[in-house]
Amino acid sequence: MSVFLLKLTRFLALIFFAVLGSFTISSAAETADSTKAFNASEVILHHVMDDHVWHFWDGHYGTLYLPIIVYSQEKGLEIFSSRNFYDEHHSLVEYNGYKLEHNHIYLADSGKAVLDISITKNVAMLFINAALLLLVFLTVAGRYQKNSGKAPSGIQSFFEPIIVFVRDEIVKPNIGHHYEKYLPYLLTLFFFILFGNLLGLLPGAGNMTGNIAVTLTLAVFTFIITNVSGNKSYWGHIFWTPGVPLPLRIVILPVEIIGLFTKPFSLTIRLFVAITAGHIVILSLICLTFIFGSIYVGLASTLMVLFINLIELLVAGIQAYVFTLFTSLYIGMATAEHEHH
Repeated sequence: MSVFLLKLTRFLALIFFAVLGSFTISSAAETADSTKAFNASEVILHHVMDDHVWHFWDGHYGTLYLPIIVYSQEKGLEIFSSRNFYDEHHSLVEYNGYKLEHNHIYLADSGKAVLDISITKNVAMLFINAALLLLVFLTVAGRYQKNSGKAPSGIQSFFEPIIVFVRDEIVKPNIGHHYEKYLPYLLTLFFFILFGNLLGLLPGAGNMTGNIAVTLTLAVFTFIITNVSGNKSYWGHIFWTPGVPLPLRIVILPVEIIGLFTKPFSLTIRLFVAITAGHIVILSLICLTFIFGSIYVGLASTLMVLFINLIELLVAGIQAYVFTLFTSLYIGMATAEHEHH
């Protein structure tokens, strides 16, 4: 166990110093103009928010220019590289009648917004996350078929306890005997969030699960599955609560209807805030080094960031667990049979 902890500590330290080195290079480039003071909030928001380019380190070879896909009634559908929006000094320029401002694309002449379905940094992270999920679990499924009736080994032995935990400790207790119908979705949900949270902690990675559009989409899936699966008892409790006098039903009905939408709203905000807040805290501590320009502050912030990174690894698992737990609970409430006397 001590050897494992030592290796884990070394791995985390390597990740941290890679993050710090990458951040230092990019921050130095952003503050190269001596007449401009270091703006911590600008740097933090730049790293947390989505973007049409993916910066790994300063320079042409450290930037991945992502595809721009836009549509407008005036110009139709157009696809080109985001590299066209930047000159040799990496300053923003207009291209082919389009301009990029604050990560939004407009028509240059009229200033009208266009339909932007570009492959942004977070979209690219979604593809990477999905590809990783397919690679890992197709491999695990293949091992199950190959080693049928045998003890699990390799990657199968690593993920099997997690899969069993999600099934036996999250899904079955909250949904009941008909849990098998929803288990594939809930396992996908759990590992999608877990992998996304962990990938977001890697150097140069995008803040995918800290994007409210991603968390909202996951919450909408849960909302649809929950309410489509709702039985007669579920809808009866919402629109005609049993055992309640008629005058009170007039008050309870709007509360129940509002409750239908507060559940996905809470799922959306909880995951978004938890992941984004963690990234902001880490980046804020790193920024202290550049604000004070002191080696002692830098050493202190290094230790604090390393500690926060350890906490963020824990938060990554907790948030995947909580989202899956509440989803299971909502589905269980919608499909449970009630007896009224």
